[in-house]
Amino acid sequence: MVLDREIAKKTAELLLQIQAIKLQPEAPFTWASGWKSPIYCDNRTTLSFPKLRNYLTENLAKLIERSYGKPDVIAGVATGAIAIGVLVAQYLDIPFIYVRPEPKKHGRKNQVEGLLEENKTVVVVEDLISTGKSSLNAVKALEEAGADVQGMVAIFSYGFALAEQNFKTAGVALQTLSDYDHLLAQSLDQGFIREEALGALQAWRTDPGSWSIT
Repeated sequence: MVLDREIAKKTAELLLQIQAIKLQPEAPFTWASGWKSPIYCDNRTTLSFPKLRNYLTENLAKLIERSYGKPDVIAGVATGAIAIGVLVAQYLDIPFIYVRPEPKKHGRKNQVEGLLEENKTVVVVEDLISTGKSSLNAVKALEEAGADVQGMVAIFSYGFALAEQNFKTAGVALQTLSDYDHLLAQSLDQGFIREEALGALQAWRTDPGSWSIT
């Protein structure tokens, strides 16, 4: 869910400008899942742009406080959200931890890295939400480690119905700075796509697993 339309529009515009998000309906990308996609999002690119990095940090921090209050701890999801999570925790002046996709195979075999005391309130930071599976896996790991997870924030969401259902089923609140609908509007307004491409882009979001350009 997006709370501020102006921030959603500005975030989408900035991500497009630095090519953190690329739209290529005529030459689709192939995701690791095998899905053909007219969009590719790599929000780690934002770390190379100090002004944008600061913009995202400040607005994620404000989104957290507005949605959940100030938590005891910020948790980033490895690996894409570790850096932005650290920046948000620094902005809020609170501890940071991060969550691996699975426990390490050696040493202490941690999945949650950093100091997490039991019953501390935690907000999870993500860079991108697709199906929500890996994000919710992180929430589960935190809860098993004794955290009181308040919810999650992310820079961007594709807005899949599957993700919405997954978060609803898990009972986890999600707020994002921007999403696919605002991205398409800004892409059209800024000339990143032509109006005739909208149909294919909208169809992909409705059924990404079987989408094709034909």
